[in-house]
Amino acid sequence: MKGAVFMFSKAFSAAVHGIDGLIVSVEADISDGLPLFDMVGYLGSEVKEARERVRIALKNSGYMLPAKRITVNLSPADIRKEGTAFDLPVAIAILAAFGYIPEESLKDTLIIGELSLNGNINKVNGVLPIVYSAKQQGFLKFIVPKENAREGAVVCGAQTYGVTSLNEVVSLLNNNNQVEPECVDIKELFEHNEMAENIDFSEVAGQMAAKRAIEIAVSGMHNILMIGPPGSGKTMLAKRIPSIMPELTFEESMEISKIYSIAGLMDNKALISKRPFRSPHHTITQTALTGGGRLPKPGEISLAHLGVLFLDELPEFQKNTIEVLRQPLEDKSVTIARLNATYRYPAGFMLVAAMNPCSCGYYPDRNKCNCSINLVKRYLNRISQSLLDRFDICIEALQMNYKELQTEQKQESSDDIRRRVSIAREIQLKRYEGQKIWFNSQLTPRSIKKYCKLEPKEQSLLEEAFIKMNLSARAYHRILKVARTIADLEGSEQIHTKHISEAICYRSMDQKYWGE
Repeated sequence: MKGAVFMFSKAFSAAVHGIDGLIVSVEADISDGLPLFDMVGYLGSEVKEARERVRIALKNSGYMLPAKRITVNLSPADIRKEGTAFDLPVAIAILAAFGYIPEESLKDTLIIGELSLNGNINKVNGVLPIVYSAKQQGFLKFIVPKENAREGAVVCGAQTYGVTSLNEVVSLLNNNNQVEPECVDIKELFEHNEMAENIDFSEVAGQMAAKRAIEIAVSGMHNILMIGPPGSGKTMLAKRIPSIMPELTFEESMEISKIYSIAGLMDNKALISKRPFRSPHHTITQTALTGGGRLPKPGEISLAHLGVLFLDELPEFQKNTIEVLRQPLEDKSVTIARLNATYRYPAGFMLVAAMNPCSCGYYPDRNKCNCSINLVKRYLNRISQSLLDRFDICIEALQMNYKELQTEQKQESSDDIRRRVSIAREIQLKRYEGQKIWFNSQLTPRSIKKYCKLEPKEQSLLEEAFIKMNLSARAYHRILKVARTIADLEGSEQIHTKHISEAICYRSMDQKYWGE
C-alpha cells in the first residue's frame, strides 16, 4: 500500500524458568493506523503494566514517538512471562523499530532491566542464571542493571555491561558511550571467603560425643538430630557446622548463587562464596519451606542447597510442614507443579535438627521434669517415624556442668576438623567417580552391597542389633552408610566391628526416647 509505514525490529531478553534462563524474543512492529500500544505473548500482570512504564520512560528520556500503531510480541507465546525484567528490552525494541538504534547492534545481545518512569534502570532478580544460560546458547553481550552487573560478570566469557538509564543503553548500542564491561576477580572473591561471624568449634566446651557425631555427619553429608535439655549447646553446635565443611568449588558456588539470584538475595554480591546456613522459624509455612507461590521462587530447602538446613525446636514445627521434607531428602530436589509450567529446584542440603526431649525440656531428669509419660510421648510423637528414619545420626547433647564450662583445656578448632572431613570427602569422591554419587549418604541399596561389604563377624553384630532394636530397612541401610563414613575417617577400606558399633550407637536414641 503506497505511503504505508512498516517497521520491525527484534531484541532478545530472557525469563527465569526453574534455575535456568529461557531466551525470549522481543519483537516490535510499527505500522500506520489508530495510535495504539499493544503487548501480546501470554503475559503476566507485571509484564502488561510494562506498557505504561515504557511509554512514559521513553517520553521522559526525550524520545518523541510518532502516533503509530505499536505491537510488541514476547516469544515463545506458550510460556507465561512474569516480572519486570522485560521493560528495558521492550523499550529498546521499539526504539530500534523507529530507527534510533541500528538493528545489527542487537544481534548476540541480551537485555534485561526494569524501567522507572524517569528512564532510570532498576535491579531485577535472576540475572546470574539468565546470563549463564544465554552464554551457553551463544550470546556474547549482556546489558543489565548496574546493581546486577557483578552477578553477570562472573560468567566466563560474558561481556556484561552495567547501565543506569535508558539513554545510556541507547548510547552504548550506538557505540557512542564508552561503557566498559564489568570485571570480577573470581580468585579474589574466594580469597576473602571469611565468615561474617567469626565462629569456631574451639569455642564449644565439652560435648565431645556431639562434636564427633557432627564430624561424621559432615564427612558423609548425613542428616543429624540432636536431643538435649535447653542450654546444652545444640544451637551453638549447629551454627558452627558450615565452618567444618570443605570450601566451595567454583561450580558449587555458581549453583548456589543461581538460586540466590532468583530469590533476590544476592545483596550486590557477585557470588555466594560460603556454604549456606538456613535456620527458618518454626512458624514457617509449607510454601516458604519448599518453594512456590504465585510467582514460583525457591524455598528454604533450596536456599540451603550444598549447605545446612537447621530446624531448631523440631517438634514445634507444624507436622504437615516438616513432613514435606521427606521427598526432597530422598530426591535432593523439589518439583513444584503449576498449571502453566513445572519448576524444579535443587535441594541437596544437610538436615540438622535440634529438639528438647519433652515440652519442659528436662526429661528424663525427674529432679527437673514434671511431665507425665503420656505428655512426653505426645510431645515426641509430633515427629513421625518416617521422618525420624531419615536422620542417619541421632545424638544426645548432655547438660554441661560447671567444671566443663570453666576448663582451660584447648578445644579443637574448626580448621583441624575440616582437614579430616576433607580427606574423608576426597576418599568418597575417588571411590564413586563417574557414578553421580558424591557422599556416602547418597548410596542406594544396590551400591551399599558393593561398597559396604561386611565380614561374618560384622554381619552377626548388625543382625543382632537389627532384631533387638526392631530396625526398619531404611534404618539398617543408614547404619551401614554411617559405618562406611566412620571407616573413611579412619582411612580404612574395610568396615570393622568398631565402625558398626559406633554407627549403631547413633540409632540408640530411637530406643531411649521413641521405644516401647
